[in-house]
Amino acid sequence: MTIHLVRRGFLAAGFAAASVFASARSPLFAQTPDGPFSLPALPYAANANEAAIDAMTMELHHGRHHAAAVAALNNIARDYPALATMQIDDALMRLSQAPDAVRTALRNNAGSHANHSMFWEIMGGQGGEPGGDLKAAIDRDLGGFAKMQTDFNAAGMRVFGSGWVFVVVTPAGGLSIVTRPNQDNPLMDGQRVLMGNDVWEHAYYLRYQNRRAEYLTNWWKVLNWDRIAARYDAARNGTLRM
Repeated sequence: MTIHLVRRGFLAAGFAAASVFASARSPLFAQTPDGPFSLPALPYAANANEAAIDAMTMELHHGRHHAAAVAALNNIARDYPALATMQIDDALMRLSQAPDAVRTALRNNAGSHANHSMFWEIMGGQGGEPGGDLKAAIDRDLGGFAKMQTDFNAAGMRVFGSGWVFVVVTPAGGLSIVTRPNQDNPLMDGQRVLMGNDVWEHAYYLRYQNRRAEYLTNWWKVLNWDRIAARYDAARNGTLRM
């Protein structure tokens, strides 16, 4: 009985803000027969990013790698049902409050779900360059678009093994480039993600093998800057979830 109570209560007790978000849950987290978390559909065809990522890689990456993380999250939620009432960003920002028994699994799978959901959202475009307020922020904080690309790609190359490279954004709109290992997400450090690229080998190996630099360069060709700009506005408005 004691274990049961601890399991049911650990997120509610440790993550006191969970109930605040329960009424504002995204359709991304709609209830499914398998659990409270669901795999978001790609917002475009699997071959929409062929300029950088082949359709088979997209299908495997989305339908197997991301899907496995969602399934693992649902398994966690069966033992710790308070998780089902929370937004993923809130769970990640309070990760240190989770008990030892579940912290690593939550870190890996909630981080993966957040990272990949962002990743699919910002692609499917024609590349080019951003405009408006986002361009102004890039010019101000990252030295302009060309320098941002160079520094972002260099950071992605420095990731040892598996991980991600991100541009994070503050509520005031400030930008910086960061990297994280494995499926860690900047939310774990209280930072919101504007955009990011997956540099795990499964993200590019079918086409590029060990040529990560080529993958990083080509990836800019498929970004959807309208969606990224919308994320920038949401971050400044306090409504960006992950």
